[in-house]
Amino acid sequence: MPATPTGIHHVTAVASDPQRNADFYRAVLGLRLVKTTVNFDAPDTYHLYYGDEGGLPGSLITFFPWPGAPRGRLGTGQVTTTSFSVPEGSLGWWHDRLVRRDIDVAWVTERAEESALALRDPDGLLIELVAHRHAEDRRAPWEQGPVPGEHSVRGLYSVTMTEADDGATVDLLTNTLGFRLLDEYGDRSRFTVADGGPGEVVDVLRRPRDPRGLVAAGTVHHIAWRTPDDDEQQAWRQELTEQGVDVTPIRDRQYFRSIYFREPGGVLLEIATDAPGFTADEPLLELGRHLKLPPWLEPDREQIRQVLPELELPDFDTEPDFDTEPAEPDEPGEPDEPGELGEPGSVASDGGAVR
Repeated sequence: MPATPTGIHHVTAVASDPQRNADFYRAVLGLRLVKTTVNFDAPDTYHLYYGDEGGLPGSLITFFPWPGAPRGRLGTGQVTTTSFSVPEGSLGWWHDRLVRRDIDVAWVTERAEESALALRDPDGLLIELVAHRHAEDRRAPWEQGPVPGEHSVRGLYSVTMTEADDGATVDLLTNTLGFRLLDEYGDRSRFTVADGGPGEVVDVLRRPRDPRGLVAAGTVHHIAWRTPDDDEQQAWRQELTEQGVDVTPIRDRQYFRSIYFREPGGVLLEIATDAPGFTADEPLLELGRHLKLPPWLEPDREQIRQVLPELELPDFDTEPDFDTEPAEPDEPGEPDEPGELGEPGSVASDGGAVR
């Protein structure tokens, strides 16, 4: 039996405009763009990775930004909330920062000794900033970003999976992947690996009357769990196959290796290796500033560049301007999550283009 995953590796979501996406996650949330590459399975679109200074597993949110992509629909069979960890005492600072930029933000009802702010990114992806009173996040801040280190995002905190019927999903999490039940409150069950700290938590939300989700812009495409190395990943593939799970072959993603499968409720899951990491093809100080392609796509670089929109990376020397866009009708909320958040505005950018 392979070792239990050690936490969340990354979350991958769908966006529409790559420039607006980069501006928001860099200039608003203060994450570092650690890799600018393409979707290896559809190289006519970017794959943008954001995280901490080195793009360590557990800090990462990534996007496939398809220009003109329609808006998705939140519902069952999806990851409906992606939560980031921030230091205790920082939520007031974050609230003021977001409100000053005309970004709609809501306080989430306290749960499990957590306080949280909820907001949406420019495509409507639901995000939480979570501070926990007793679970100190020891991950280092990125000190060179636009957010002061004492308030900056430390990495992923948790994800929330919404299910019409959670029985088979819970069975896979606990009896196959090795998660354990940590807490239950209302229609939410919390599962964890290790000690249940930041980056080690998944919530399963039971919503039998909600519509089925539709994956498109503003929704999560998949979540990835961490495994340390290739041997463990191969063991996981064998284990899942023996249990009758339809799992993909191991795929080389350059910065980690991956297998994919769906849990019974429909959420696409991945198990990804921690190594080799994002400095495999560019130095730490240059992460994200150049278009990187895997060897099998390198011969098509010029053709790929011609179809990709230019991506300007803003510097952080000046405060960017924000324009509020009209809010679109929102999906129904839940008692401890916002149901009336509008849509955050975009960020004006300056700086150099990705080369």
